[in-house]
Amino acid sequence: MDALDKLAMVATDALFEQAGESQDRGFRPPSPVHPCGYSPDGWQRRVGGVSDWVEVPGKSQPIPIYQTSAGGRRVPLLKAMLTTACERDCLYCPFRAGRRSRRVTFRPDEMAHTFFSVHQTGRVEGLFLSSGVFAGGINTQDKLLDTAAILRQSLGYRGYLHLKLMPGAEQGQVLRAMQLADRVSINLEAPNANRLARLAPHKGYLEELLPPLRWAAEIRRALPSRLGWQGRWASSTTQFVVGAAGEDDVEILSTVANLFSQLGVRRTYFEAFSPVPDTPLDGHPAEDPLRQQRLYEASYLLRDYGFEFEDLPFTSQGRLPLDRDPKRAFADLALAEAPVELNLADREQLLRVPGLGLKGVGAVLDARRIRRLTDVSQLRRLGILAERAAPYITLDGRRPSVQARLF
Repeated sequence: MDALDKLAMVATDALFEQAGESQDRGFRPPSPVHPCGYSPDGWQRRVGGVSDWVEVPGKSQPIPIYQTSAGGRRVPLLKAMLTTACERDCLYCPFRAGRRSRRVTFRPDEMAHTFFSVHQTGRVEGLFLSSGVFAGGINTQDKLLDTAAILRQSLGYRGYLHLKLMPGAEQGQVLRAMQLADRVSINLEAPNANRLARLAPHKGYLEELLPPLRWAAEIRRALPSRLGWQGRWASSTTQFVVGAAGEDDVEILSTVANLFSQLGVRRTYFEAFSPVPDTPLDGHPAEDPLRQQRLYEASYLLRDYGFEFEDLPFTSQGRLPLDRDPKRAFADLALAEAPVELNLADREQLLRVPGLGLKGVGAVLDARRIRRLTDVSQLRRLGILAERAAPYITLDGRRPSVQARLF
């Protein structure tokens, strides 16, 4: 098997990793595949998040390509793994030790040169590089760093690079990764140590997974950004498996709030659990993908809209309601009887109104410097979803009357 065949295989196998691709802002029914790319009928060609497939001349298996955001633009991204072999035995994972599946392994120089050859075709600009764990997390991290160094220093690659941090990686390795990459990440998988024990009983939540995120935050705070890649420190992200460990949304989102506020994590990803055949959780029921969507929406409220964890509208079972997005559920409780006056409210108050996004709030603040807002037609011209906002606002002291438009 040559290197391009191997790259196509590991790129398909790496479908489960969230690397920044745009797939969660608007809910779409998921494709019937496992987050790791596996379905009972085999490996699927069309999966959520894949934007294109690169056909390699003379090869039967194409390479899946994603879109990620970098520097304010969309970047075609390839996801790859140094190896799909792993010595860890996480209960849900298709790469777990002992599971019968194909295994593919690259040397660092082989991966670097193979990716770079695809990059030179112009079809791929970015790389997300992960790996199964082999001979320990420290050894695996060294191989990932070697690959990145070859790309940056030997081949002159200047494109987007997202490097995975391995469980048990050392502080110096995190620093080196942040000097080579645009983004680094390590999957917490669960919101706390007790829940992680149900997913990955031989991983240390406090000992192996949280420290790299903490070190990344300390590096960004303590060291000048000129030491980072192209004068900027890499951002950091993490991912949770949702629905396999009995966790509720209170547990997940309290952890998310702390990651945003204390560790400067840029984004949290959520993957609704779906069972993989021939794993210990094979018989565990799949999680409703709508729960995944609600967690994304709540995380944006915490990160971008000034919401505190205590503002989130949990049910008595510790879950977000599924029948409404969390911003509307909050507004039904807090704003329906105490509407926001759009001509007087500050930015923080406006951000809590359904139908008002970040751009819409800016448009309201700009528009009311010129004239008072008195009619929903003014809101529509500002790009605001007036029908959504109307139950929670007043315009010049009066609740607006909104008739839904037919077109």
